[in-house]
Amino acid sequence: MADYLTDRSLVVDISNTFTKFAVADSRKVGRVHRIPTAELSVANFSNAIRGLRFQRSILASVVPAKSRIIHEALGVNVLEVSSEIELGVGIRYPKPETIGADRLANAAAVIALFPLPAVVVDFGTAVTFDVVSGDGFYTGGVIAPGMAALTEYLHQRTALLPKVVLAKPPRVVGRSTREAMLSGAVIGYRGLIREILGEIATEQFDGKMPFVIATGGDAARISKLLPLFDAVVPGLTLEGLRRIAKKNPIVCERKNSPKSPDTSKTHFSTSKRHERPK
Repeated sequence: MADYLTDRSLVVDISNTFTKFAVADSRKVGRVHRIPTAELSVANFSNAIRGLRFQRSILASVVPAKSRIIHEALGVNVLEVSSEIELGVGIRYPKPETIGADRLANAAAVIALFPLPAVVVDFGTAVTFDVVSGDGFYTGGVIAPGMAALTEYLHQRTALLPKVVLAKPPRVVGRSTREAMLSGAVIGYRGLIREILGEIATEQFDGKMPFVIATGGDAARISKLLPLFDAVVPGLTLEGLRRIAKKNPIVCERKNSPKSPDTSKTHFSTSKRHERPK
């Protein structure tokens, strides 16, 4: 049983809207489970992972107040992703400690899976653009409002504009309020994404467009409305967590599993974390 568990990690991604988690092994991320982050508690997370078998745990969180729930529910060593651990990607950024854990996980997956240079466009409550250089370094990014946030804002802050479900507009010039809102959201957003990608290419890569990956909960739906991507991988963050866990096996080992090492006195060296990946 210990040999079976050794290769299995619980990967957890706490984003603003949903908390996603799965058991991953050396080959892939398994079935993904979701809990609305606002509803995340020790009780419902513990119930959700009941029956899952894993040897170690790794967490990426952009909601610090919810991170402690994962630690309390698991009662084991949980490795939290930051610039202080081995990622498999170099960092060329003024304040590495300020980079979001999900963005680092995305970069770790991209450097292992796709041609470089690359840009990850992560569609969530916000849309983030993260740049990985041709020599394998995270170099920075862009943050903009998410597409759904734009239409939701209009609905909440105006008296007459309805809440709309995002879909491809039938024409640019809307013939109804709904059509006009869809045109502004979808066509306008396509312009926003294209313009930012174009400026990144100009500033960072002498005008040559890098490999562009779409990810996040809305990636599959939005990519159909915005045909601008070389790859669409909704679960990229969890894949990055799977790979980071493999690079930090001792740090995130469970203490109470058969034959697992005693990590209470282990000090993980991070002295090479910003070097170019081998």
